[in-house]
Amino acid sequence: MTTDNTSAPTLRYSAVTFDCPDPAELARFYGEALGLPVVFSTDHFVLLGQEGAAGLGFNRLADYRPPTWPDPSREKQAHIELGVDDLDAAQARLLALGAVKPEFQPDPDRWRVLLDPAGHPFCISTLV
Repeated sequence: MTTDNTSAPTLRYSAVTFDCPDPAELARFYGEALGLPVVFSTDHFVLLGQEGAAGLGFNRLADYRPPTWPDPSREKQAHIELGVDDLDAAQARLLALGAVKPEFQPDPDRWRVLLDPAGHPFCISTLV
């Protein structure tokens, strides 16, 4: 083991990026849902965010296959938790924006699982 007197580099959380078939469409969904503007965009990648805050990125993957939640054959791997004041109102808004509500809901009185337009599961909850 060596001792190094140099300081560690500063690291900061900057974004989470989701693979998807259409970055512009998925960015539109989350941008409208969360009120986030596009801060960077190409044909293959879109980043949403605010100055000085972490963002959400969407990366085109040619052979993208959506998760099959709750079927474990293609696990979700990660998902976003969104805090809301009213589950029913938030669910209605997100469905109008293009989300899908799967039939299986593990605890619908506490949180709801929805699927974004690319099939990624995400949760809304009054607990967050």
